[in-house]
Amino acid sequence: MTTPAPPRIAVSDRGAERLRAGHPWVYRSDVLTPIHEARFAAIVDRRGKPLGWGAVHPSSLLAIRLWHRHDTPIDATLIAERIDTALDYRERLRSDPAAGLEGATALRLLHAEADRVPGLIVDQLGPVLVMQNGSAALEPHLETVAALLKARTGATALLLRGDAKARQLEGLSPKPRALFGEVPDQVEVSDGVLNWILNPLRGQKTGAYLDQRLNQRRFASAVASFTPGGTVLDVFSHHGGFGLHAIASGAGAATLIDSSAAALQGGAEAARRNQLSEPERLHGDAFDTLRALRSEGRRFDAISLDPPPFAKRSRDLERALAGYKELHLSALRLLNPGGILASASCSAAVGEADLLNVISEAAADLAAADQAAADHPPLQILSRSGAAPDHPERLGFPESAYLKFVLLHRAPAEPGARG
Repeated sequence: MTTPAPPRIAVSDRGAERLRAGHPWVYRSDVLTPIHEARFAAIVDRRGKPLGWGAVHPSSLLAIRLWHRHDTPIDATLIAERIDTALDYRERLRSDPAAGLEGATALRLLHAEADRVPGLIVDQLGPVLVMQNGSAALEPHLETVAALLKARTGATALLLRGDAKARQLEGLSPKPRALFGEVPDQVEVSDGVLNWILNPLRGQKTGAYLDQRLNQRRFASAVASFTPGGTVLDVFSHHGGFGLHAIASGAGAATLIDSSAAALQGGAEAARRNQLSEPERLHGDAFDTLRALRSEGRRFDAISLDPPPFAKRSRDLERALAGYKELHLSALRLLNPGGILASASCSAAVGEADLLNVISEAAADLAAADQAAADHPPLQILSRSGAAPDHPERLGFPESAYLKFVLLHRAPAEPGARG
């Protein structure tokens, strides 16, 4: 019996141009051939010219994730090669002091499209690996992937998390399951400076936010340099990575704001484990809490803003920018002269220029309303950066540069200023 030929999925001229330019995604509106099931398939342009092979899905808005631009099928050998390449890169990072992984037991091993394994994310949390897979075509291969990861890392357990939004969009089970080993309720990890207790089963994302590792150190260093012994406000704190790193570098006190009581408790536990002064914990909506702090007359020497994505799609951009502006205006009202402001955006639709513009607009609005603020020089940008290098970026795929981080200094009023 002859094996049927694999499907060849044709895309529009716009979709073909997108793939040839290096972007790995094609949306459903640019697919010309009906897709009947989630699988790997050959991709061609509307004239039948090969464009490569990718994961296809019949109902997801993101209909095609390109794996490569050759006219050869995707098989277990290719998947293994991609995983080995990604893990080899992490091994090189471990020997690079600039990567900040010295002593770290938590890092990202596979970063989806940027590591050429579309839809697949794997974080190492000490002896445990936590996986998120948002590609239905790859799902049947996960046991093979797990075996490869176990052999390369020596991990004792691998958990497949089911709560990622991408899994829902591709019709995958939301139920978590262990692909090997017994997943503990808690694991202790080091980020290279501080130790943390994480929950792989119920923690946010994979149990940790590892992309801000170096930015937290940059913030702590700036606080130590410009406002030694000062007070720190960590907004959208999760476990308090910015605040606790600042305390470890000499800050006098930290206040954490988060909507998750469990995350705030994790921050308190981390402070005790690292023998740091316990932070003040404020549980609630960040915008409401910032307004309450202002009404109480509170001020801080350093503030970090690390909100969740306000704009996951370009159509949300205008609303998101309004939210970012309100957030920064509230923060600037609480920031002492000479203080440090750290601002992050993980919204893929918000570019670095967008983020800098809303900070500038918020500062201008404050100066227009407050004479004391008007007497200060403009905010000085100390540094701009993105995610830690174990979260690589891919040329031609701007979504991989999702994290934007800016560190600013609010200089004191100049001599001779009015008032």
